Amino acid sequence: MEIQGTRTAAGCRFAVVVSRFNGEITEGLLAGARTALAEAAVPDDHITIVRVPGAFEIPVTALRLAKTGHFDAVICLGCLIKGETMHFEYLAEAACQGIAAAATASGVPMAFGVLTALTDEQAQERAADGPGNKGREAAVAAGEMATLFRRVHEARLG
Repeated sequence: MEIQGTRTAAGCRFAVVVSRFNGEITEGLLAGARTALAEAAVPDDHITIVRVPGAFEIPVTALRLAKTGHFDAVICLGCLIKGETMHFEYLAEAACQGIAAAATASGVPMAFGVLTALTDEQAQERAADGPGNKGREAAVAAGEMATLFRRVHEARLG
């Protein structure tokens, strides 16, 4: 037996947690995620957008949303750009580990779309329209994982 997710996620519900910090970049990530979800046949009324102040607030919000039982996957979008202090490293690690811990604790797939860029230009490049948009990539992964988990459940494997 082989089970995998699909690119079509009709019927699945998604939460998108998006950071307001570096808003120009995160809005580009959100646009990419919305495009990918539309291409996966997910209607707008199956998508809930939740805005948080920054990347640090993403994991706890994602966990709270996952625990509602309303969502098949959570897409986490943010942007951290390295500055001259260690702040970047601490936030990047907290966001990454926090999202992974939230997914493990809830059992709900969470897609990591938090950019960790060295420059504004790198961040803009990864949030631009097109197939390289990291918000788009996160939404595709979320769709595949949501459908995978549904198939696992249907096969009575978990």
